[in-house]
Amino acid sequence: EAIEPGLSSHEDVLETPTRVQRAYEEMLDGYDVDISSLFKTSNGEGKDQIVAVRDIQSWSICRHHLLPFEICAHVAYLPIDCVIGVSKIERLVHAYSHRLQLQEKIAREVSEAMMAYLQPRGVAVVIHGKHLCMRCRGVKSFSSQVVTSVMLGEFRENQAMRMEVLGLLGLR
Repeated sequence: EAIEPGLSSHEDVLETPTRVQRAYEEMLDGYDVDISSLFKTSNGEGKDQIVAVRDIQSWSICRHHLLPFEICAHVAYLPIDCVIGVSKIERLVHAYSHRLQLQEKIAREVSEAMMAYLQPRGVAVVIHGKHLCMRCRGVKSFSSQVVTSVMLGEFRENQAMRMEVLGLLGLR
C-alpha cells in the first residue's frame, strides 16, 4: 500500500506506547528515591560556613499539563554541626524534580527536607525554570523564565545573611 509522502507507516508507531511508558518511568524515577538516605551526615564539619551548590541542572514534568520543564537550581545552607556530601544536594534536587511537579513545590520540598534532616541555621533554594507548557501552548512565550525561591531560618529572618547567600549563589 502506498504511503502519502511525509507520513509514517503504522508499523513505525507500534512500539510508541512501550517507548512512552519507559520514558515516563525514567522521567518520574524520583518517586523511587528514599530521601532520608541522602542525609548521611559528617558531624563537626562546616560550622559557620555557608555551603552552596549552584547551577544544578534538572527537569521535571508539569503536573498540570504533563509537559516537561527545565530547571536550574541553586541551594545553600548554613550548618550548625553537620554537613552532607555536596553531591547529595544535587541528588535531592533530582529526586524531587523527577516527579509530577510544580516548580514552586520543588523549591519548598528541597528546603523543607534540608531543614528537617540537617537542622541547619538556614536554607536557601532558588530555581529558574523554562516551561514547555508556556512555550508550546497558551501564551507561547519562548523567552520567559519562572523564578521561585524559598528562604528558611536565618536566610529568611536576617537580611544581611540573605544578601550574603544570594551573592554566593550568584543571584545578587
